[in-house]
Amino acid sequence: MMIADEFWFMAHDDQTGRPRLYESALAHGLAAALLAELHYEGRITFARGHIQVLQTSPPRDWLQHLVLDRLIAEPHHTGTRTWLAFLATTAREQVTIRMWQRGLLEQRQVGRLWRQRTVYVPTDMNTAAWSWARLSIELRNGRRLKTFDQALAGLTLHTQLDTALLDGATLAVRAHLRRVVEQTRPPLRDLFADLGSVIGASVLSHRT
Repeated sequence: MMIADEFWFMAHDDQTGRPRLYESALAHGLAAALLAELHYEGRITFARGHIQVLQTSPPRDWLQHLVLDRLIAEPHHTGTRTWLAFLATTAREQVTIRMWQRGLLEQRQVGRLWRQRTVYVPTDMNTAAWSWARLSIELRNGRRLKTFDQALAGLTLHTQLDTALLDGATLAVRAHLRRVVEQTRPPLRDLFADLGSVIGASVLSHRT
C-alpha cells in the first residue's frame, strides 16, 4: 500500500467514502503524502523548507512519475510549501483515480436522476478500515511505530485528523503521537513541519 492511498483511506469513511477532513486539509495532506512517496523511492529529500531532487529516473507508478516530472521541470521553484499548494489542486482527484485503477475504490452514482454525481467508495471495508484501526491501536497502546506508520502518523497529526483518530484517548496517548512524529527522520520531519504551517494558515483563513 502506498502512503497516499492509506492516507486517503484514513481521511474518508470506510463505508461511504465521505471525507473526514475539510477540503483544504485533505488536499494538502494528500499532496504531502505524494511527496513522501517520492522520498521513500529515493527521488527527493527535504531540508529547511526546500525540496531537492536526488534522482531523475522515473518511478514505475504513473502518479509518482508525474509529480517528479513537475519537480524536475521547475528547478527554480524548490519551496516545499509552494509545491504543497500546487500539488494540492489536483492531489485528491489523482490519488482517487489511481486507487480506482488499482481496484481499491469503486464508482457509484448518487443523487436524483437529473443531478447525479459520481462518488468513490472503498471496494473492501476491511481494507479501508485497517489503516485507521492499526494506527489507533498502536498509538493507544504506546507502541513504537514502523517507518511507514510514522509517516502516516505525521500526516494525521499535521492535518488535524488526530482529533478524530484519538477521540476519547488520554492526554498521554496524544503526547505519544507527538513524540512519534518528532522522532521521524529529519527529511520527513521537515516536510511535516511545512505541512503543519500550511494547514495552520488554512485553518485561520477558514475561520475568518
